[in-house]
Amino acid sequence: MVKSYLKYEHSSTFATINTATANTVWVSDQDGGNTSIRSTGAGRAVVPANEEVLCWDLKKGELLSRWADRECRAQVSAIAQSRGDPDIFAVGYDDGSIRLWDSKIAEVIVRFNGHRSAITTLAFDRAGVRLASGAKDTDVIIWDLVAEVGLFKLRGHKDQVTAVHFVHTSGESDQPHDGVDDEAPNGHTNEDAPETFLLTTGKDALIKLWDVASQHCIETHVAQTNGECWALGVSPDGSGCVTAGNDGELKVWSLDTIGLSEVARQVADRPQRRFLHDRGILLRQGKDRTLSIVFHPKKDYFAVHGSEKAVEIWRIRPAAEVQKSLARKRKRKREKAAATANGIPNGDGQEDTVKNEDVSTADVSEVFVSYVIVRTGGKVRSIDWASSKTTKAMSLLVSTTNNQLELYNVPSKSSKTTTKPDEPPDYSRSYSVDLPGHRTDVRALSISSDDKMLASASSGTLKVWNVRTQTCIRTFDCGYALCCSFLPGDKIIVVGTKSGEIELFDVASSTLLDTVKAHEGPIWTLQVHPDGRSLVTGSADKSAKFWKFEIIQEEIPGTRRTTPRLKLVQTRTLKVTDDILSLRFSPDARLLACSLLDNTIKVFFTDTLKLFLNLYGHKLPVLHMDISFDSKLLVSCSADKNVRLWGLDFGDCRKALFAHSDSIMQVSFLPHNHDRSGHHFFSASKDHSVKYWDGDKFEQIQKLEAHHGEIWALAMSHSGEFFVTASHDKSLRVFEQSDEQIFLEEEREKELEALYESTLTSSLDRDNEPDNAENGPSTEVVAAGKQTVETLMAGEKIIEALELGMADLQTMEDHRAGLARHPKTAPPQRHPLFTALGNISAEKHVLSVFSRIPTPSLQDALLVLPFSCLPSLFTFLALFAEQQLHIPLTCRILFFMLRTHHPQIVASGELKVVLERVREGLREALGRERERLGFNLAGLRVVGRRVGEVGKGGWVGDEIMEEWEEEGGGIGGAGGRKKRGFVDVA
Repeated sequence: MVKSYLKYEHSSTFATINTATANTVWVSDQDGGNTSIRSTGAGRAVVPANEEVLCWDLKKGELLSRWADRECRAQVSAIAQSRGDPDIFAVGYDDGSIRLWDSKIAEVIVRFNGHRSAITTLAFDRAGVRLASGAKDTDVIIWDLVAEVGLFKLRGHKDQVTAVHFVHTSGESDQPHDGVDDEAPNGHTNEDAPETFLLTTGKDALIKLWDVASQHCIETHVAQTNGECWALGVSPDGSGCVTAGNDGELKVWSLDTIGLSEVARQVADRPQRRFLHDRGILLRQGKDRTLSIVFHPKKDYFAVHGSEKAVEIWRIRPAAEVQKSLARKRKRKREKAAATANGIPNGDGQEDTVKNEDVSTADVSEVFVSYVIVRTGGKVRSIDWASSKTTKAMSLLVSTTNNQLELYNVPSKSSKTTTKPDEPPDYSRSYSVDLPGHRTDVRALSISSDDKMLASASSGTLKVWNVRTQTCIRTFDCGYALCCSFLPGDKIIVVGTKSGEIELFDVASSTLLDTVKAHEGPIWTLQVHPDGRSLVTGSADKSAKFWKFEIIQEEIPGTRRTTPRLKLVQTRTLKVTDDILSLRFSPDARLLACSLLDNTIKVFFTDTLKLFLNLYGHKLPVLHMDISFDSKLLVSCSADKNVRLWGLDFGDCRKALFAHSDSIMQVSFLPHNHDRSGHHFFSASKDHSVKYWDGDKFEQIQKLEAHHGEIWALAMSHSGEFFVTASHDKSLRVFEQSDEQIFLEEEREKELEALYESTLTSSLDRDNEPDNAENGPSTEVVAAGKQTVETLMAGEKIIEALELGMADLQTMEDHRAGLARHPKTAPPQRHPLFTALGNISAEKHVLSVFSRIPTPSLQDALLVLPFSCLPSLFTFLALFAEQQLHIPLTCRILFFMLRTHHPQIVASGELKVVLERVREGLREALGRERERLGFNLAGLRVVGRRVGEVGKGGWVGDEIMEEWEEEGGGIGGAGGRKKRGFVDVA
């Protein structure tokens, strides 16, 4: 009989506040999130957390929502908020995919897949209907969020794209437009609407200005003189921008938006003209690489930061202040010149000319001045400005690389209360989110005996968590923790530190009970004796020490009363030849196993401490080991990437397994023998994975990949129903045992399928790569698309549906011909699929297959179809048009296939008849749609006229109201404010 195993699945993630993989976005209490949650005033932070996006309340430090897509394991690499709808967020991932999230319901609206590598930057346009994305594959893609398709892909950068930003010309209206209707309601075309341009920077040190309408680059400059351009900040009015690179260099650019609007309206050949002008270079105090530049949305300030623990805030001087500064400098220069010539300065006639001097010609260092440097609690990863209605001071949200969020209040120059004008303002940290996570990597884990509490220890912090709710219930300050454990009773936690001290913490009172200087070197390991009365510690000082728990009566100062207190008393010492890395008691307390730095494992008798076994075989030091429930099997893991199973009867090596692709940090047996699983064990490695093994058959049962960093620690629950892992990605993850059974053969097949799919998609990416010798030099604009396993499967489903549909159409045609000759002909035998679906027609089945394909994947799925399938496809499109079935989808498929196969279609005479049917059916269907829309528009105009007469605004829609106002209809009177009301038409 084939043996089955119970599957372990990743169930929850906690202890992550934010990760350093993407930027952070500040959201006001009115925008985004659940409106049922009461506003706190400080706003919310939308932050990356590995593969998830978290929304934090900055004032309370509470987690409001968690955005996670179970189909995606890639890390979040970029976040952007829509300017048209603040509830919509675009999130880019490491695998090149983009997801649009609705923050109110925490669900994905649209999925885009067009990039071949990680997304580096995202930007919405002002109306929120288009999205620009840049990635490490050097491409920029413009996405249409209304049609849910990629419009085109811009190529020009030679290295990863670091920033994108839509530039709106000065003549463009702030009101959003849908970009679909080219004809206004009053009949004239909207030809004078200014076009939108795109500004991009790349690691190749270039800054490019793109015309989105004509889809080409109109201007290119070298942004940085010292190699790379890493950041771009555009002023709120779009009149200028700042780029930054290495060595603290900032370059200021002015942008001619008026010239852009003029050029956009020209139809003839456009003259050669420059719109980006270099204004000069500024130097930051920090000389590290600049990561981001963010302009304040309302005030004349911008913030710059690198990878250090500081954020530099720069102030943009007003014109009057710049003129005063220039006048002072000119006056000093004249006085100095007069003093050298022993003359008297005559500055009365020149002051007026200085006052009237054009500020635009002033040096850039006169306009931009350093305002204040904000020192943060960790290395800065991302910043964002926060607006506050309660104070005039500016608020700055900072996310750091050590897993915390900070909100700083910085007084502006107008609200500064200092007496000295040149003194830097006093900023303050108003709020921070740091309790629900560690600042450094967790190095040790321990689970209480009732499996309700979890202790996690890192450098400087020990935290106790509720396993069920994943909330932090206690936080202690400790040394550099290397190992920890709950003592019997689960009221006290013992921690071994790098300085050789043992620290005892009381969970109930949240106090440090005692600190014992136990060893001269780091305490790498400790374990409680199976009888619960003592523990043993192993250190780098080549000794293992045994400690007994004693309760002593300690006097309370100032009184005669005493209080019981736990104390560790050393009883024995075991000296070995090298550093001890791991210690393990056998469950029957008969043996003690020690792993040493010399790659060996020594097994001693617990009572006499005499050597019993020497285990040789590992090529690098053994980092951890465990002994099975029956004390018969020992498993060891090493930095040589191998797991070895040893028999404790004679010390024989049962099996050596090449388990992981990197060092294996920890192994753990299941603590019981339910369903004969006592010899099953888990191994955790620095290759980001956990593997589940059968120690009797020496086979891998399951591979669990959830972490995005090196796994440092693993703790198995005493019931064996779950285990917890800690990783370099700042997260603690819980894996629970499910009721689903798995079989080894099925797991091997799944692994082979996953390997095949990965190689298939990578080969498709290579085939679609334009920069090869056959295709010649790459073009500047290409189609935005990417073949994935999902699109290939969708294309295969379309081909299958077309084949079944054509066969069914032929069957039904023969049946109708037979009915004409013999009216009592029996119904034909159709394919069982149509009968199972309720005896539907072939065209409805094909339409349902098309409808189930996500809109962003439809075009890539249609590219899978060979040209031989086009007659069948156009036949069904003709049926859709004649029966008026989903006309928008029909038109989308038809137009895309015509664009893709236009030369072959023109040369084919077979398709002409079918296309004539499609054209006739579409003309009739679109004519009816046009009549229906015209009738509705006429009715809305009547409603608008009626509302204008009554004098109340309607609920018809803001766009209709704006059109009526532009037509002069006037909602609520000419120039009057719109009032919300219901329309009453007699």
